[in-house]
Order: sequence, then structure tokens, then C-alpha cells
Amino acid sequence: MAAKRPATPARRTADADAGGPRKTHFQRFSKQYPDVAAAYAALGKATKAAGPLDDRTRALVKLAIAVGAWREGAVHSTAGRALAAGCSAAEIRHVVVLATTALGFPSMMATMRWIDDVLGSRQRPRAARVT
Repeated sequence: MAAKRPATPARRTADADAGGPRKTHFQRFSKQYPDVAAAYAALGKATKAAGPLDDRTRALVKLAIAVGAWREGAVHSTAGRALAAGCSAAEIRHVVVLATTALGFPSMMATMRWIDDVLGSRQRPRAARVT
């Protein structure tokens, strides 16, 4: 049996564009409620333009907010957007590690697992072996 590939934002978009079965929840929602989705997109554009932060910084801040709010879907989508904005896997993981003192170790570990869903197991850093 082949290993299941992680559903990265790019793959989800490609699958959805190809008419495949992997439509995201937001894509299904947008089809059912196009006016609400359009208003939400307009709000996103307005908040992006409201301040001086660059794309990478905004992506990491939004990821931190999603992690702190403990929203799995938001962590998945903002991690994908952070990658698209040019953030490295190390930067994304650092955001999650920084949450340890605010959220606690078990919560941080749960959100790190959500990050690994996006980054994929191939990018997991190897821990130093203690002998």
C-alpha cells in the first residue's frame, strides 16, 4: 500500500482545480455561500493592507495566532501560507516552539504535529542521539 502524501496547500489547490475529490472545506463553503466567501476575502485584503508588515512577517504572526488559538485548520492553512510566503520549515517550527511557555508542552506538541501534517514527515528534523 502506498504511503499517503500530505495534503499541502498546493496539492489541495491542484486537486481541486483538476476536479479531484480533495476540495477543502473552505472551497465547499465558498461554493455554497459565494457572497460570504467574497466578503471574507475582501476583509483579508483590507487587513493585509492596514499595516506595514511584509508577507513573511504577516504569515508568521498569523501562524502564531492560529497556534495560540489552538485552531487545527487555521494552523494547517497558515503554515501552508507561510511556506508560500517564503518562510522556512525551521522558522515555522520556531513559531510553534515559542508557544511552549504560553500554551504548555503538550499543547505545543499537538500543534507541532499539525505543522508536520503540512511540512511532511520528510522535513522533520532528526533529534540528536543521546548516548
